[in-house]
Amino acid sequence: MTGYKVYKDSIIPWIGQIPAHWETRRAKYMFKKEKRDVRPEDRVITCFRDGQVTLRENRRTTGFTESITEVGYQGIRKGDLVIHQMDAFAGSIGVSDSDGKGTSVYHCCTPTGPYIPQYYAYALREMARAGFIQSLYRGIRERSTDFNFFTFGRQFLPVPPIEEQKRIVAFLDKKITLIESCKCQRERELQTLNEFKQAEIASVVTRGLNPHVPMKDSGIPWIGQIPAHWNMKYLFQVAREHYISNKEIHHQNLLSLSYGKIVRKDINTTDGLLPASFDTYQVIEPGNIVFRFTDLQNDHKSLRVGLSKETGIITSAYVVVEVDEYYIMPEFFYYTLHSFDIKKLFYSMGGGLRQSLNYNGIRKLNVPIPPIEEQRAIVSFIEKRADKIETMIQSLKLEIEHLSEYKQRLISDVITGQMNVQD
Repeated sequence: MTGYKVYKDSIIPWIGQIPAHWETRRAKYMFKKEKRDVRPEDRVITCFRDGQVTLRENRRTTGFTESITEVGYQGIRKGDLVIHQMDAFAGSIGVSDSDGKGTSVYHCCTPTGPYIPQYYAYALREMARAGFIQSLYRGIRERSTDFNFFTFGRQFLPVPPIEEQKRIVAFLDKKITLIESCKCQRERELQTLNEFKQAEIASVVTRGLNPHVPMKDSGIPWIGQIPAHWNMKYLFQVAREHYISNKEIHHQNLLSLSYGKIVRKDINTTDGLLPASFDTYQVIEPGNIVFRFTDLQNDHKSLRVGLSKETGIITSAYVVVEVDEYYIMPEFFYYTLHSFDIKKLFYSMGGGLRQSLNYNGIRKLNVPIPPIEEQRAIVSFIEKRADKIETMIQSLKLEIEHLSEYKQRLISDVITGQMNVQD
């Protein structure tokens, strides 16, 4: 597809040039802010950061700040252009698909002339993506703005002929539906690959590589049978708690457990919560197994077991163990505990107000132990298989990323007239 034949300066900073026959106008001459009473049948509407404006129950019902009295709530009607005053910078702008009610922090706008709300929802979200809304209120609060209706009204917006607005909206709605369908398919493939990877690990660390060996009951219902020549041991028989204070050592290699992996953190970064001193941290070494056993009740999605491959420091809130390598390889022990983690075994073991665990809470955990040579073969098998699967996973992630970039570029080029989709 190509652009239009003739362009002109739009005087709109976040656009630049627009087709010569398009106009520009201040938003205050295009939209009026509605203030409606709430009806008894109205249910709560939320304006999400992805641009969907819908009844809250259509997306989710938890994780919101609930208002007890709903003071200041207003009526919202299907077709309203809704702008979240404090969250517009992040894309919370869209057209409501339902009648309902919402907080007074929303601007509920209706057009005063030939202006299609869906077109201007796309345009305003592009303004947000370009960082222009954020730039209007630098310094008020980090990653936030106050995009009040007066400020919105002062902004110049592009005004294509109304038939062009309709065609642009129809084109983008169709294309975005196709792109999102492709993304959903890739994400399902990604989930399937991850589940396959976890299933492979869980299978070989509890049943081994030879499907024909005699089996016996492990005594653990969720494990079932294990090879007859394997042993079942308590965790404390093959591993012990490892704690070395950083108070006198002063290591600076800051590590963290993130999604089941031990990763480095920049000790000089301003991101995240870092203490004034790392004296309270503990030292971990290659081969140590790290557990995050805090807040088990509320966070069921995290992976809580990691294997350290380097020396560094980590918060003392984590439980760290070192294995007796006479009995068990650190890598095999990690994969075994990782499979326990995937099964959500630790969530049923926590206690106290925050459902946390310490070493004593896991020391009598039953662990299947094959001979060392068999452990090596299992670890080698897992790593080879995992590498292949991980290559496929990364390829899918890259494809999803490219689809997202393509979608955003398409919206930007079409909304601002850099691409002509009238035919």
